Amino acid sequence: MHRINITQAQELLRSKKLSSVQLTEAVFSRIDQVEEKVQAFAHLTRENALEQAKNADTRIAAGEEAPLLGIPIALKDLICTKGIRTTCSSKILDQFVSPYNATVTEKLIQAGAVIVGKTNMDEFAMGSSNENSHYHPTMNPWALDRVPGGSSGGSAVAVSAHQCVAALGSDTGGSIRQPASFCGVTGLKPTYGRVSRFGLVAFASSLDQIGPLTKTVADTATLLNVISGKDPRDSTSADVPPPDFTQALKKDVQGMKLGIPKEYFTGGINPDVEKVIQDGIRTLESLGMKTVEVSLPHLDYAVATYYIIACAEASTNLSRFDGVKYGYRTDKTDSLVSMYENTREEGFGEEVKRRIILGTFVLSSGYYDAYYLKGQKVRTLIKQDFENALNQCDVIASPVAPYPAFKLGEKLDDPLQMYLADIYTISANLAGIPAMSIPCGFTSTENLPVGLQLMGRHFDESSLITVGHRFQRATDFHSKEPSL
Repeated sequence: MHRINITQAQELLRSKKLSSVQLTEAVFSRIDQVEEKVQAFAHLTRENALEQAKNADTRIAAGEEAPLLGIPIALKDLICTKGIRTTCSSKILDQFVSPYNATVTEKLIQAGAVIVGKTNMDEFAMGSSNENSHYHPTMNPWALDRVPGGSSGGSAVAVSAHQCVAALGSDTGGSIRQPASFCGVTGLKPTYGRVSRFGLVAFASSLDQIGPLTKTVADTATLLNVISGKDPRDSTSADVPPPDFTQALKKDVQGMKLGIPKEYFTGGINPDVEKVIQDGIRTLESLGMKTVEVSLPHLDYAVATYYIIACAEASTNLSRFDGVKYGYRTDKTDSLVSMYENTREEGFGEEVKRRIILGTFVLSSGYYDAYYLKGQKVRTLIKQDFENALNQCDVIASPVAPYPAFKLGEKLDDPLQMYLADIYTISANLAGIPAMSIPCGFTSTENLPVGLQLMGRHFDESSLITVGHRFQRATDFHSKEPSL
């Protein structure tokens, strides 16, 4: 029962062959079975979830219809939920209980979703492996000695291990797509501004975007319908009416153009991963898509540009965590300044402190023009690269990561190598375009999942959904599951 997807759950609940309470209990039974192995969650909300499930069954019995009515969903632990801990998997927010709901949380509740818990993550979304959590690392269900990717690794694992029907994550530089690839699920980063960020604890405000992690592209379309739209509480929320994304599932890819960036296949990519990606491109060609070579000439500068901008914004956003208003406060203090210093020293993990220091440096007097201002100019060039490329094609295809899931601890002591894990995903955040990872195959040696990345024009998630759905109808990679 816990293995069903949103589409299947909708049908079973609507026909009353299954109750929301039964489905929710099945999900928690699965969590009890595998959570000790994978550690996908930071906090579970069992009692609240069962109350929501009972309410959903009452609404179904009354003939009410809603897109997610009675369906168990998990939320990344930086999406605010009223009355429930929202900790960003950080010591500094360990006991923080949000007094309000994020806009996406409100929309899920209105759509009838059952919130089963908050998923583990890299602290404040800073990381590519889910090893930077204050609580515990999360393990990849396909190989428990490997990382699930980050920072939405907990959400990806919860979906992959069938601990929920779907989940929400956030993507600042690949944090939905990379764990989706490593865990063999579907993950979408919508266009910047498509989904409200109100109630999302900010890492880098001009890059963060909430998006779904699901078992199929069809589920992604359903979930995106629920969470999209203009929000007056978020000044960066775009006033662009969202279409019905499920209509894109009915379209064909015949004659659509698939852009292949020459810079993405010039070396440095694992041979197994490259073969899987090339096989995936050939599958799309067999479905009627025409491939065209495109160029993204400023790709080499993407990682440096991203870490300058992201760290600068993080240093500003995280300055609010000072031990005064909410969150952790040190006991070791003899003055206001020492209270600030000790609270932040004890409350933040090493990776968070590293990025705050980097961001403070690039914003400091004498370095602002040399680093931050120049980074913003290069960002504009990267955005123009994508606009030029997408004038020649409908969708761009590329790898999600240069290698499959790596071993726990393998890159933890080498931050630069960890940063390079996001080399293929970062550009989409800098440009603000939508991007999706879909299961595309497995490595020949260790049978680890590999994702194919699809990127599209601003506010054209529909094309990604069409291509991804047609790919999943032609293949069965998305239906494979780990043997937990």
